[in-house]
Amino acid sequence: MTMAATDTAGASVDLLTETYQAHYRSLLRLAALLLDDQASCEDVVQEAFIRVHAARRRVREPEKTLAYLRQTVVNLSRSTLRRRILGLRLLPKPMPDMASAEEGAYDALERDQLKAALRKLQRRQREVLVMRYYADMTEAQVAELLGVSVGAVKAYGSRGLAALRVLMESSHD
Repeated sequence: MTMAATDTAGASVDLLTETYQAHYRSLLRLAALLLDDQASCEDVVQEAFIRVHAARRRVREPEKTLAYLRQTVVNLSRSTLRRRILGLRLLPKPMPDMASAEEGAYDALERDQLKAALRKLQRRQREVLVMRYYADMTEAQVAELLGVSVGAVKAYGSRGLAALRVLMESSHD
């Protein structure tokens, strides 16, 4: 049996490979908004593909392969953050980093402020905003991915935007 063969049930290896190749960058960007370093993001996306590939026979609707990959990226990002938080509790608090003069480009500063502000939001608010505005997903897609109602997505998004606006304004002062 070749790698290109379709399984009797679930998603084919070809479909998974095509989905992964077509959406690798968007999955990486999704992870990047939930995590803070490139290596961890790449690890999360690779692990997501491995897990969905291993469970491909259980994928009931192969057309939802991308949704399964996105959900797995979100879940693995959460797990990575949980491990980091636990590790940080065990370590002494580090001194804050000082940005060098060369790193003071306005765009980079604005992006860093936005990421910092996003990290201060409640987890669901951050996830909804990232998926809606960065991953360009519809409210229905976000609701399905997070397992909540569309109304909940709207509420998290509205509250998240309001909180983000306040956080960004306070960082400019």
